[in-house]
Amino acid sequence: MQRKAYVPGVAALLAVLLAGCTGGSGDDNGTTDPKPGESATTPTAAQPGKYRTLPEPCAAVSHGTLDSLLPGIKQVTDEEQRGRAYEGTATQTYDTDRKVGCRWKAESAAATDHLLVDFERVVSYDNAISDDDRATGIYLKRETAADLPEPVASSESPESPESPDSSPEGSGSPSDDSGSGSGPSSGASDAESGDASGSATPSDGSTPSALQPRTLDDLGDEAFLDDALSSSRQRTVTVVFRTSNVVVTIQYDEQPATTTDVPSSKDMQDRARKLAGQLAETFND
Repeated sequence: MQRKAYVPGVAALLAVLLAGCTGGSGDDNGTTDPKPGESATTPTAAQPGKYRTLPEPCAAVSHGTLDSLLPGIKQVTDEEQRGRAYEGTATQTYDTDRKVGCRWKAESAAATDHLLVDFERVVSYDNAISDDDRATGIYLKRETAADLPEPVASSESPESPESPDSSPEGSGSPSDDSGSGSGPSSGASDAESGDASGSATPSDGSTPSALQPRTLDDLGDEAFLDDALSSSRQRTVTVVFRTSNVVVTIQYDEQPATTTDVPSSKDMQDRARKLAGQLAETFND
């Protein structure tokens, strides 16, 4: 479902801001002649964003977190190659003050994992529109493009199964920052074992209702999570959030070595959301 409910509100806000910068003509000094009994006023420029710089993306994710998301890194026996895997590869950018990113890749016997972290600092060059409002517009375009489904009413909270602080599945949970015992998760085994909470990935690879793509209430100023499974059983979990005038994107995907395995929605969402929470904290420091 395209989440257009937010867009009219943003448009209305922009209209009000733009209206504040139009009106009668001013004199040679750029000021407006007040009517009798009124005083001249100067329009207030939109506020700049909170953030003037961006984190160094390839240093933004700890080795322990990379071990959890990309288990194949620890399996690299050559120390120099393992070091390069931890360093990641910076994405191409033409303005490091405005947009930076980093990619990591790790292969194991069970799967190949990729991680992308992207930071975008939004600057509005229109005095009538704040940096935050411009960033909100960019965020909403991405949320709309994700085409999130209608929320499913449920007696149980949709946040509880994938809460970054919970670890109901033991060592596979991202709460273990060291990644000890974690590895690419097979949805088929989850389906066979069953899960009373409904958080296991069904045998057909579909995403349980509690883990469907959705907006998130506990991350930044606004956030959403997307979860997609390709025909080749590659699962991609994307988390996008905005904090003031910065939009952060995390894209985490896993391709099993065999098509009989299905990566677990819950495990991958937990790991991606934990990373998102860690990145959000760096902006609060």
